[in-house]
Amino acid sequence: MTARKQEESLQEVPVAVSVIGGDTLEGYRIDEAADILSRVPALNVQIGGSGAGAQISLRGVGSSNISNAFDSAVALNIDGVSVSTQRLLQSAFFDVAQIEVLKGPQSLYFGKAASAGVFSLRSADPTPDWEFGGKASYEFEESGYTVGGYISGPVSDTLGIRLAAEYQDIDKYVELQSNVPALDRDKGLTNFIGRLTLDWEPTDNFNANLKLNYNRQRGESLLQFSDIFCGGDGLPDPSVLGVFGVSFAPTHNCNIGDNRFPTPDGNAAINVVPTGTVGADRDDISQAFNDTDLFFARLSFDVGLGENLTLSSVTGYIDMENEYNDSFNSTGQLPDGSAAGLVAPFRNTLQQYTQELRLTSDYAGPFNFMIGAFWESRDIGLSTSQNAFNPSLVLGPDPVTGFTFDWFADRPIKSEALSLFGSATFDFDDQWQLSGGVRWTDEQKKTTVAFPYVHSFITTAFGAVGSGFFAGPVRFDDSNISPEVVLRYKASDDVNIYAAFKTGFKSGGVDNNILPTGAIVPGLNSPDPAVVEASGDALRFNSETSIGGELGVKSQFADRTVTLNATAYYYVFDDLQVQNFDVAIFNFDTTNAGELTTLGVDVEWAWATPVDGLRFSGAVSWLDAEFTDTFLVPTSGDDLNGRRPARAPKFSGNIAMDLKVPVGDALQFGLSANAAYSGSYITANSTLQTFNDAVRNANGALNNLVQDDYVTLDAALSVGDPDGKWTLSVIGNNLTDEIFINTAGPAPFVGPGDDQIVTLNRGRQIFVEAAFKF
Repeated sequence: MTARKQEESLQEVPVAVSVIGGDTLEGYRIDEAADILSRVPALNVQIGGSGAGAQISLRGVGSSNISNAFDSAVALNIDGVSVSTQRLLQSAFFDVAQIEVLKGPQSLYFGKAASAGVFSLRSADPTPDWEFGGKASYEFEESGYTVGGYISGPVSDTLGIRLAAEYQDIDKYVELQSNVPALDRDKGLTNFIGRLTLDWEPTDNFNANLKLNYNRQRGESLLQFSDIFCGGDGLPDPSVLGVFGVSFAPTHNCNIGDNRFPTPDGNAAINVVPTGTVGADRDDISQAFNDTDLFFARLSFDVGLGENLTLSSVTGYIDMENEYNDSFNSTGQLPDGSAAGLVAPFRNTLQQYTQELRLTSDYAGPFNFMIGAFWESRDIGLSTSQNAFNPSLVLGPDPVTGFTFDWFADRPIKSEALSLFGSATFDFDDQWQLSGGVRWTDEQKKTTVAFPYVHSFITTAFGAVGSGFFAGPVRFDDSNISPEVVLRYKASDDVNIYAAFKTGFKSGGVDNNILPTGAIVPGLNSPDPAVVEASGDALRFNSETSIGGELGVKSQFADRTVTLNATAYYYVFDDLQVQNFDVAIFNFDTTNAGELTTLGVDVEWAWATPVDGLRFSGAVSWLDAEFTDTFLVPTSGDDLNGRRPARAPKFSGNIAMDLKVPVGDALQFGLSANAAYSGSYITANSTLQTFNDAVRNANGALNNLVQDDYVTLDAALSVGDPDGKWTLSVIGNNLTDEIFINTAGPAPFVGPGDDQIVTLNRGRQIFVEAAFKF
């Protein structure tokens, strides 16, 4: 594994890490990040939504899925390329060699946006001999099929190639309730993934590896598994346009566990998008869509500089364009039964360049080192036509332009980061090793705020800025020094004990969800520098840092048939970045929590039993996480000091069984199962009390929902050739169809009602699959 940017044994590396191998990923048809929750306790991944488009948290620490101005607290690392943008979690993956989830701050080796951990994915490389493989599967619950394959081998003595591709077509990725007004109640999803890998080793001291990856995703739902919880009275609330006193009858059925969703098509009266913007070229803007094109390129090389030094380079490039649209009120119909969805088309783009250089020593003596530098440049685009007041539904289209949306906003972000780092190891003897290092990071971000179009009624009635408004750039910059020290004791060849002091850093930035109403936006163009600065400060949020340590033991017994790894940790996160939806102003409130303290124990184990082919494994996590300083939430008026953070179950874990039994000389039978448990957890960070205490707090804000504890079950049954030449499988994920809440918050346009929007997990999947390899 590569937890410290070099190949090391899982049992020797002094890092808390969960590893999921390619065989497990293929055996359970795991093809997106949200599918691995049952394998890593205290991990939470939610896919879908605007802004960031996804959310990943670990041990109760993560970033909002709303704003694309937030970097991820759990860094993404794809084939050695660091990625801070959570929207890439939407991408499907295929032909993966290994996934590593590194827990706790990892800033020394992985840089910024690793304040809580790292989600690392490594795709398969060319094989030394020629291989051809393929598989086809059909899934019954969502009516989808997948076909894919690869060819891999040596082109010459020095050049290897691997070409892999997969296509997936799902008819019922999201199913709407039968009463929902929609042209198509079965929302589909298609994915195409193609990857070319070239590995060139012309000499003993030079190796280069090139990966070119393209992912094309076309979805018919953005909100995906979003439903509406019907509050304290158990009754569905209508969508309400508060300014005009207009309401739309609800379409949700108050059953968030039925795996059927309430989102209607868009209101037919909202049908003219500003010219030249996202959605303007669509024939029917009332239909939801979520279309992504992602190109990823990575070139790495290692060159030996003499006998003891290696220079490594990793160059990365990402080009992503994501256009999406959905009805963000999530419920609503007109008196005649037609759809009353309030749509908003978005375009998110990312163009990222990264370059990392490392010089690593490999001396025979006790001292070795690594020094390096990292540079990243990102252009993040965010443009959208939105509706908050909806005058077009009551007064008609804008009389000047004929557009039916409230405004068109263009709020891009430009960021550039530079970091220098160095680490060293010193072996006192064969048992004791001291390692550590420090990373310096400087990051600068800026955003501009433009409203090329604003509905004339909103400008007149609410004092919004007029069409053609432009301001900025609003700038943010910060620097950080992140040290790390690790002491490791090798008690025996099979037992390693370590103690680590670690720090982490995730840069702040500028919130780009601002509306054209209020005093902040016009203040950006004030002739008074003090007003300009104050307006900019209202949009800035601080960097997030973490500090603490862990004690770990990694051990194997009984001729290495038993593995037992355990980590006890204590970390404090300062200025945790939090975002909540404010129904009063139909906007998102971005704040920094004062302090979050996490204390816990992780245990992983595996047992290769005396029964040939039978193996058990599992993991358990105990987590005590709590806000430990003043954290005033503007949207609720509550101070969360003393409360647990969202998505932080006290106990979670899993147990897995794998059995492979030969049947004669020509067949092999396989049976695998995995049961995962999560304790209860709060689903948001906005109120001190929870819904279990009262529907609303003293200030009238809706209290946060609590997800009860739950268990999910996966299983796979296979028969095939003992050497893997062919395999037939039946695979079941989430067999009991357990539905649980990831995130929750006040529903948009809910008016005085108490309904809350909830994001849920994927339901049951049953696959049949045929695979071959030769």
